[in-house]
Amino acid sequence: MEGVIVDQGGVRPLEIPDQGRQLRQRWVRILPAVFVTYSLAYLDRANYGFGAAAGLAKTLHITEKDSSLLSAVFFFGYFAFQIPGAAVARRYSVSRVVCVALMLWGTLAALTGVIQNFRLLVLDRFLLGVAESLIFPVMLHLLTHWFTRSERSRANTFLMLGNPLTVLWMSVVTGLLIQAFGWQRTFLLEGLPSVVWGVVWLLLVKDDPEKASWLSKPVAHALKQRLTEEQGAVTSKGSVRRTLMSPMVLLMSVQYFCWSLGVYGFVLWIPTMVRHGTGSTMAQTGVLTAMPYLAAIPMMLLVSYLSDRTLRRSSLVWPFLLASGVAMLMSFWFAERNFAISFVGLIVAGACMYAPYGPFFAIVPDRLPRNVTAEVLAMVNSCGALGGFCGTYFVGMLQAVTGGSRAGFLLMALALIASSGLMICLKDPPRNTRVGAGAEVLESI
Repeated sequence: MEGVIVDQGGVRPLEIPDQGRQLRQRWVRILPAVFVTYSLAYLDRANYGFGAAAGLAKTLHITEKDSSLLSAVFFFGYFAFQIPGAAVARRYSVSRVVCVALMLWGTLAALTGVIQNFRLLVLDRFLLGVAESLIFPVMLHLLTHWFTRSERSRANTFLMLGNPLTVLWMSVVTGLLIQAFGWQRTFLLEGLPSVVWGVVWLLLVKDDPEKASWLSKPVAHALKQRLTEEQGAVTSKGSVRRTLMSPMVLLMSVQYFCWSLGVYGFVLWIPTMVRHGTGSTMAQTGVLTAMPYLAAIPMMLLVSYLSDRTLRRSSLVWPFLLASGVAMLMSFWFAERNFAISFVGLIVAGACMYAPYGPFFAIVPDRLPRNVTAEVLAMVNSCGALGGFCGTYFVGMLQAVTGGSRAGFLLMALALIASSGLMICLKDPPRNTRVGAGAEVLESI
């Protein structure tokens, strides 16, 4: 479809030759690079759960509680540096910050399989969190430079697909690698690709459309102008500090804390839960663990499509989180009675907890000006990191203390239900007063 302008007078074609084809290139040049980067980041944080299930604690002669701390300490580093990292990237260069972060976290992830000393391993996992803390909010901010409001939920979802798709293939591949080479060599093999990708990223991705050689100057200027016009419809919020303390941002931060507690408790400990529940080999555990993420992928694509078509955001988030919490309660109830039914609950919970990521992260750039979006996204995501710490640590600790999965299921279920309730409080603006209503919108696909 050719590019168009939608305004009060109707729809008319843009008078720039070849614009539609050039704009479609964003979807095949920017988004795959963003997807691969986030996929590598998620690989190097989520594979720890397979190391734990494969006997990491026994190999290192540490307790199960120490193993939970190793898993969770990542999120302290992930929490602490997001806002300053986002500010640096916005002020200087997103592409260079991401390149450095890729090389650092790839090295640190590989060292997880080399270091034998517990204290050094705690430090390594903390620094891994610091290196990865730059990626997610920075890349969400990067997408606001390339995609308009009517495209943003789908663009965010392509980024977020790096989460379930990574765990999908990682669950199978990591299980096979651990069975063939052991968990330590697997960490080494899965960390090094990030170092190589850092160089590729720097060559592929530019901070701004006007710096991209594959867009003509008129097309790049037209895209930048549309994005600027959309920003003109957003009310200014003043200083970054004042914006971070606004009720909307604080509500989203608490809500995302609860959401992430459920998600990361799920991601990091589902291999252990599945293996304990079925007595499977690591390869079989990998295949079973992949199933909730396989179900999540079409759900994410569908919800993001509906969100961009209707410009509904929060009202497409809370129902799925509520469904996820209810499904997790089902898993809690049947965990020690019938693991097959409990596992069905896990599949539904996994699909629903991932489904609304695209609309959720479109809320900030929809409602706030670009000069504060990077820091706001960083704050929301850093609160999610605290939720991730609580999820990984307490779910793992409950597993160690109780010797079963039920208490962990209950904790995750309650957190997801709480996140749904908080999301209901953040209502969508009325359709006739939504940000940017009546402004020019660029369509490209």
